[in-house]
Amino acid sequence: MSTSQFFGLNIGYTGLQAANAALNVTGNNISNVETKGYSRQEAIQAAADALRTNTSYGMAGAGVDTKSIDQIRNAYYDLKYWQNNASKGIYEIKQQYYRQIEDYFTDTDDVQGFNVVYSDMFDALDEVYKSAGDDTKKAEFLSRCNALTEYFNNMHTSLQRLQTDANNEIMNKVNEINSIASEIATLNKQINTIEVNHVKANELRDKRNLLIDQLSEIVDVQVTEVPIYTTEGGDEESGIYRYIVDIAGGQNLVNSYDYSTLECVARTGDEKVNQSDADGLYDIYLGGLPLNLYGGSLGGQLKGLIEVRDGNNGENCSAKGAFVKTTNNTVTLEIDKSNPNYDFLTDMNKVTMNSKGTIVVGNVRLVYDSWTYDDTNKSYTFNLASGEPDASSLNGKDAFVGVSIDYQGIPYYMAQMNEWVRSFAQAMNKIEKTAQDSNGNLAEAMFTSGSDELKFDDYDYDTGYDKALGKTVSTTKNNYLQLTAGNFNINSDMLKDVNLFGTTIDITQGQDAQDITLELMKVRTDKSKMTYRGCSSEEFLQCLTSDVALGASSANNFYSNFDKISKSIVAQRTSISGVDNDEEALNLVKFQEAYNLSSKMIQVMTEIYDRLILQTGV
Repeated sequence: MSTSQFFGLNIGYTGLQAANAALNVTGNNISNVETKGYSRQEAIQAAADALRTNTSYGMAGAGVDTKSIDQIRNAYYDLKYWQNNASKGIYEIKQQYYRQIEDYFTDTDDVQGFNVVYSDMFDALDEVYKSAGDDTKKAEFLSRCNALTEYFNNMHTSLQRLQTDANNEIMNKVNEINSIASEIATLNKQINTIEVNHVKANELRDKRNLLIDQLSEIVDVQVTEVPIYTTEGGDEESGIYRYIVDIAGGQNLVNSYDYSTLECVARTGDEKVNQSDADGLYDIYLGGLPLNLYGGSLGGQLKGLIEVRDGNNGENCSAKGAFVKTTNNTVTLEIDKSNPNYDFLTDMNKVTMNSKGTIVVGNVRLVYDSWTYDDTNKSYTFNLASGEPDASSLNGKDAFVGVSIDYQGIPYYMAQMNEWVRSFAQAMNKIEKTAQDSNGNLAEAMFTSGSDELKFDDYDYDTGYDKALGKTVSTTKNNYLQLTAGNFNINSDMLKDVNLFGTTIDITQGQDAQDITLELMKVRTDKSKMTYRGCSSEEFLQCLTSDVALGASSANNFYSNFDKISKSIVAQRTSISGVDNDEEALNLVKFQEAYNLSSKMIQVMTEIYDRLILQTGV
């Protein structure tokens, strides 16, 4: 065929259209230069299909077509950004909470902490030693003892509140995830509705990518976009896609137009992970199934919050199958020396298990209502609650109580305080209970446990265990397992009547006898009287603040590193998908010139047709 006389005019018109489309895209880029999440767009142009002509030159170019308006975006940098964001989110949370933990353990001239309270107590005891028989000095010392118990009570309350804050923040993050999942599912439908007509929904895609950016900071994400074909097994794309978002190492959150909802469920008393945990801490369920909060695949701020809230330095009770024996209503775990928690589990002052709780044997969760520890055999026997299934068939299967979370979170510091107050109370009570009060009676324990003031009357200080059971410790008996930083008390009767405080082993020696007082004073520095992590009792805060400083430094360093990496990735991503004003200004001039040239061509062709039609009479 031969080309039309108006063929040149049509070519000019296609150029005018293409230049106009490019100008519009450039204007859109410039107007969105500050829009968060916006990806630079580009008008994709290609030569129009040429026409075959019955001439010597054969084919005639037909102008230009604008094929599409595409986002300029690199999926590789998106993936790197999301991965780094998840790691950065972990340490952002840890950094924030460690600042608060550092504040709680502060001991300065302006903020009086453990060192001041402890020194004041022993200084008051020194005054008792110097002023034998002075009831005023005794009252002052007991008042200082009370201040020490209040210090630990307040620290326990503060850390529990911080744990509750982390728990509430977990709820907030779960709500954020649910909200984002809902928005992504809605956007998936809107995008497919538009793109089924083979038109790119660029702005909606930007909005969806921005939501993924936000989600990646809260929890780790994996995104998959799969084209849907017009026929099963065919190769013709329909223009719509299946968009899938997985979190927490592969748990499906969004699948095209559907999404799963995360739910926070408060733990009951039997489900507490650590002895001093606040009530009502949340477990998280996804689509009705428990989310693995402690797996290595979880990331983002959610992981940081979980580790801060539940981190116990990996100190839980567990045993391999060869060391697990079961009957119909008991489970016995023998602690072998290869267990990394051997020292933790064989020192009752360090144990943090609840008197009632849950033990998992194999994959079966069983509720126990008490347990005993046999020091001779180094074994724990858990007595199952009434109504629990027969455990006989579970013999020889791996078992554990609580969860091993290898991070020094809030429960770790609470357990450290519990260990110290138990060791200190035992050391002081052991000495004091050998004294005689002013009435000639054996003195009672100075430090007690709980509102009912458990005085450990049956506690055997020589064996370290319950008298009634020999060398076996029971959670139901009168021992120091019941003592925590939260219920650490001074004997209220002694506080009211200083005559109940004994300063000598034999009051017939007279008021100047201070042998018991001297022994009590040794608890401060003498490691044979009390030791805490290989140090003396007064070095408690130094041990703990070194842990806090190390944890805070680690969180700060990792956050700083991931933040720098994030900025580098953002710079690389922006260099590709971001809008550069200078570049767009050049494009504006370039496409304006192209528009002007196409207009000039149309003008020239118009003049030619005018001469051809009107002046030649064709």
